[in-house]
Amino acid sequence: MPPPSWTPDPAWPTPPEGWQLWIGDDGESSERAPELAGEPEVRVRESTTPEELSSSGSARVAYLEAEIASLKARLRSNAEDDAIELNDARVLQEVGIYRYHHPLETAAAYQQRLELIGLRIAELVKSARAIIKSELFSFNNSLAQGRRMTGDLSKLMLRAYNAEAENVLRTLRAGNTVIAKKRLEASRAAIAKLGSMMEMRISDEFHALRIEELELTADWLMKKQEEREAQREERARLREEKRVERELAEERERLDKERAHLLNMLAALKEKGEYDEALAHRLGEVDEAIAQNDFRAANIRAGYVYVISNEGAFGKNVVKIGLTRRLEPRERIYELGGASVPFRFDTHTLYFSEDAVSLEADLHRHFADRALNRANSRKEFFFATPAEVRDVLLEKVGNMLEFTEHADATEYRQSVGLWPRQE
Repeated sequence: MPPPSWTPDPAWPTPPEGWQLWIGDDGESSERAPELAGEPEVRVRESTTPEELSSSGSARVAYLEAEIASLKARLRSNAEDDAIELNDARVLQEVGIYRYHHPLETAAAYQQRLELIGLRIAELVKSARAIIKSELFSFNNSLAQGRRMTGDLSKLMLRAYNAEAENVLRTLRAGNTVIAKKRLEASRAAIAKLGSMMEMRISDEFHALRIEELELTADWLMKKQEEREAQREERARLREEKRVERELAEERERLDKERAHLLNMLAALKEKGEYDEALAHRLGEVDEAIAQNDFRAANIRAGYVYVISNEGAFGKNVVKIGLTRRLEPRERIYELGGASVPFRFDTHTLYFSEDAVSLEADLHRHFADRALNRANSRKEFFFATPAEVRDVLLEKVGNMLEFTEHADATEYRQSVGLWPRQE
């Protein structure tokens, strides 16, 4: 082959399609047939030295080795096309968000459907419609012996197929049916190949039932997982509400005691003909706090919408938008920055709203296409800068007293310089 910088003489005619040009020993151009293209040319002249012969042989060997490597690569490629991908993480990433094959309302509904599928599968097996076989296969020139042989072998093949199906169902993971279907399809194809002489194969009806059973099982596992998570979140919500109710009741009791104390002090001063403006002002503040406390107790939608971030745990430009009804909302943020994450959260804003539930839902809808967890919409982390959330908040509430755009991330910045280097 000529060097990359070489170009043919413009006076030369265009070579036929698929042909190559090269420079011969005499410096003239030559054309090479397509069937020889790519194979190194070896020329032996009368004056060829042993070293040149050795060099030519090495070129030939190098070409053959390259050809062998190419053939091996093609064989591997063909094998990979027929192989079953068993890497769950890779398959899940390729498939993306789980879609229900048979949408039903509850996990119990899936169980009922699975029971019906099981009855239909058993009916096909009993009626000998699960596997198809030739009735004309003869053995030892005997049609009866051939039928007996195909009957015994079909039972064995069906048992192997059902064993694979049961194993697939037993090892099935919620949210991923791709690998399971491939395994079942591979088992069916192997039976058809082994039983080709007797025209033996798993029937389409039976295979479709087992595929439906697999899909329903995957849907049931996913629905059961969703219901368990919903129940956990509901229990957490009820615990939070009871805690808030207890806090509000304790705060009301404290305010009532302080109000009674202030009233007694003002009454005593009045009997003496005196008046304390500071005590009267404090009594007004307590009355206002009692009214606010009662409003919070009566209005379950009131609370604080918070915007927080954790650069060390989730990186830059990731925020959590949540809601708490606690009297001290920062306690909730301290809890979120507990042992489950390496660093504490930074608070960008705590905005009190009389309808915090709707405000939080509006923010979640606005940033829904930036959610970190696209499979679970109940998670509250989003790819957004604090400034972007601030702008949306301002559009909805009009004004905010306080918002911190930049996170301190103190613990993270103090720690990152001491981390071991990653190879």
